[in-house]
Amino acid sequence: MYLFLAFVLVPIIEIALFIQVGSAIGLIPTLLIVVLTAILGTWLVRNQGQLALGQLRSSFQHLSDPTEPLAHGAMILFAGALLLTPGFFTDAVGFSLLVPRIRIAVFNYLRARVIVAQFHMGTTQQTHGFTHPRQQDPSGDTIDGEFHEVKPSKPSDKPSKWVEGPK
Repeated sequence: MYLFLAFVLVPIIEIALFIQVGSAIGLIPTLLIVVLTAILGTWLVRNQGQLALGQLRSSFQHLSDPTEPLAHGAMILFAGALLLTPGFFTDAVGFSLLVPRIRIAVFNYLRARVIVAQFHMGTTQQTHGFTHPRQQDPSGDTIDGEFHEVKPSKPSDKPSKWVEGPK
C-alpha cells in the first residue's frame, strides 16, 4: 500500500513543484536547475560512495559488523537514483540522504525496527542443519572432506570382477 502511495504521490508532488518553480523563474532556469542538480548529485554520490566503500573494507579487515557501512552504501545508492530522477522533491530527498547525520538517523530508525536473528563473520560449515564457525588451519594444508568407514573384505585368490587377470 505504501509503495502504491509513493508511485501516485511523488509524481503529483513533482508536477506541482515544476509548475510552481517554472512559473516563478521560467522554463530555461528550471530545466537548468534540474540538469545541474543531476550533475552535482552524481559527483557527490561518487565521493560519498567511495567513502562508504572504504568504511566497508575497513569493517571487513577488522572483522567488525559491516551492517552500518552496508546501510550507508545502500542509502547513497538510493540517493543517486533519486538525484538522477528529474524533479525537485526527489532531488531534495536525494541530497538529504547524502548528509551523513541524516543517514545515521535513518539507520538508527531502521535498526530499532529490524530484528537480526543471526550474524556470522568468516567461513562457516554446516553440520546437521546447524551452522558452526569453521576452524582454520594457519598453514593452509588442511583439506576438508567427509569419509565413510569401509569394512575390510576377506582376501581371496580369485581376481575381482573389476580387474580381469591375464588371459
